[in-house]
Amino acid sequence: MTHLTAPRPSPVPPPAPDDVPVQGRRSAALATAFVRGGVAACLGIGALAVLVTAVWISSPYPDGGADSALHTAAGLWLLAHGADLIRTDTVSGVPAPLGVTPLLLCVLPMYLAHRAARDTLDPGDTRPVPSPAGAVAAVTGGYLLVAAVVVIYTEAGAFPADLVSAGCWTPVTVFAAACVGAWSAHGRPLPGRGTAADALGAAGHALAALLGAGGLLVVGALLWHVGAVQVSLGALAGEWSGRLAVTLLALMLLPNAVVWGVAYGLGPGFVLGTGALVGPFGPLGHTATPARPDFPLLAALPGPGPAGWAHWAAGAVPVLAGLALGRRAGRSAYDRPARHAALAALGAAGFCGVAVAVLTALAGGPLGAGRLAAFGPVWWQTGPAAALWCAVLGVPTALVVRAWGRWSARRATAARAVAARVMAAPVPAPAGKPGAGKPEAGEPEAGKPDAEQRSVRTGNARAWDVRTWGVRARGARAWSRLVRWRGGPAEPPSAAPAPDARPAPLPVPAPSPAHGGGSAGALARLDALEALDALEGLDDETGEDGYGVMPAAWEPPKPG
Repeated sequence: MTHLTAPRPSPVPPPAPDDVPVQGRRSAALATAFVRGGVAACLGIGALAVLVTAVWISSPYPDGGADSALHTAAGLWLLAHGADLIRTDTVSGVPAPLGVTPLLLCVLPMYLAHRAARDTLDPGDTRPVPSPAGAVAAVTGGYLLVAAVVVIYTEAGAFPADLVSAGCWTPVTVFAAACVGAWSAHGRPLPGRGTAADALGAAGHALAALLGAGGLLVVGALLWHVGAVQVSLGALAGEWSGRLAVTLLALMLLPNAVVWGVAYGLGPGFVLGTGALVGPFGPLGHTATPARPDFPLLAALPGPGPAGWAHWAAGAVPVLAGLALGRRAGRSAYDRPARHAALAALGAAGFCGVAVAVLTALAGGPLGAGRLAAFGPVWWQTGPAAALWCAVLGVPTALVVRAWGRWSARRATAARAVAARVMAAPVPAPAGKPGAGKPEAGEPEAGKPDAEQRSVRTGNARAWDVRTWGVRARGARAWSRLVRWRGGPAEPPSAAPAPDARPAPLPVPAPSPAHGGGSAGALARLDALEALDALEGLDDETGEDGYGVMPAAWEPPKPG
C-alpha cells in the first residue's frame, strides 16, 4: 500500500534556453563561425567570377568559353591568397610559374575573412560567442575548405594552382586576416604607453611615408613616360574591351608598382629577370638586355644608362621615412629620458624593415621559367635597407625633436609664470575725481567702486604695467646700442615713467544680468595676457610690439 500513499514526484520542467549545457552552446557557436568562413570564401570567388565573366562577355574575340572564364577567375582568386599558378599554354610547351600577386586583388578576400571573424565575436549579438582562438580556427577552417575545392577545380583549367604554394600561403593569409578580425572585435587593443607602443606608432608613420613617397615616384615616372605607356597599351589590345581589361589589370598591379618604387628609392632596386638590376645608384642591369615584358606599368621604368638627377631624386624616399619616424618617436618622449627616444626609434626601424620585407616579398615573384624566374624587388635586400635608413636618420631626429620639445615646454612654463606674477601683482585703487559731488541713488560712493569697477580698473592697471615694463626694457636696449656706437657710458637714464603717462582707465560698462558680474574683470585679465604676448614678440630692431605703441620710457613726456 505504500506505493499508493507515497507522494508522486512532480514532473521535471523542460530546460530553459539559458540552462542548455555550455558545451552545446560552444559547439553551436563554432559551427556558426565555420559556416561564416565558408560563406566569406564563396562571396570572394563569386565577386571575382562576375568581374571576369563581364570582361569575357565584352570581348569580341574570346579565347575560350564560359568554363575557361570561370577557371581563370578561380586561378586569380587563389593568386590573391599568395598561391602560384602554372601557365600551361607557353610557346615552348614547358609549364611556367606565375607568382606575381596583384596586391589590390587581395583586398576583397582578406576583408571578407576579416569580417567573418569580427562578426563571429561581435559582443552585441544575442547568439552564443565562442572564444577568440576558437573563432579564428573555425573561420579559417571553413574558408580553407572552400579553397581546397577551388584548387581541385583549377586543375582542369589553363592556370592550375601550384599545390605547394597553395598549401603554404593560402592558410597563412586567411589565418592572418581572421586574427585581425578577432582583434578588431575586441576594440583593437594596443599596448600601453611604453617603448614598444611608441616604436609601433613611429613604424606606422615611417611606413606611411615610404608608401606615399613611392606612390609619388610611380606617378612621376608614368607622367614622364606617358608616350611609352600609351604605345604599350595600344600594342597589347586594339579594341576598347581589351584595353579595358589591360587597364583593370594595371590598376590591380598599381600597389605592386608603389612597393617597387619604395625598393628603388631605398637603393637595392628590383630585378627584371636573372642578372638584370634596376637601381638609382648605378647603371641599369648587369646584362645588356633585361627581360621586360610589354606592359604599360613596365614602360615607365628608367632606360639603360648611367643614373642622372632624376634617379638621384629618388633618394628622398628614405629621408622622408626617417624624418617621419624620428618626429613621431621624439614627440612621444617629451617627458621621458633620451634613452627612451633612441630605443623607440631603433625599435621602429626594425618594425619598418620587417613590414617592407613582407610587402616586397608579396609584390614580386616569378613570371616564367629561366630568366623570368626572378622578377621584382628582393625582400632580403629591401628589408634591411629600410631598417638601416630609418635607424640612421630616425635616431638623431628623435633626439633633436625631444630636445626641442623640452625646451619649448620650459619656455611655455616660464611665460605662464610671468603671466601669473603679473596677474597677482597688487595695484593701488585709483583715486576719485576731484570735486565729485554726492552720487545719485543707486551709484557707489566716490572712492568706493563696486566689484565690477574694481575688476576693470585693476585689469587695466596691470595691463599698463606690463606694457610699461616692456617699454622700459626696449628703451634700455636702444640706449645701450646707442652708447656702444658713440663710445659713451652704458647706463641709461632713469626709466621711471612720468606720472601723467598712464592713460585713464577704460569706461566701466554697466553689469549685465545676462552675462554675470565678472565679465568685465575677465576681459581686463585677457587684456593683460594679450599685453604679455605682445612683449614676447617685441622686435629688437624696430622696438614695435603688437599694440603699435613705441614710446621711449626714459624720455620725458612731451608737453601737452
